[in-house]
Amino acid sequence: MDLARVEIPAPSIATQRKVVDVLDRFDTPTASLTDCLPAEIEARNQQYEYYRDRLLDFPRKAIGTE
Repeated sequence: MDLARVEIPAPSIATQRKVVDVLDRFDTPTASLTDCLPAEIEARNQQYEYYRDRLLDFPRKAIGTE
């Protein structure tokens, strides 16, 4: 088999443009997610640390006093 002679079918230009339009519509939301995601993760980590510290912040009693 001579690979130089293998024909690879390609969609029409109109179909290619439709595919590009669909992919472009997904690009903007995806880009905004990847821009905002690190900030959201950092905010959730800070929230977790805050509530963890509040939950584990017990008043300490001196030994022998109750």
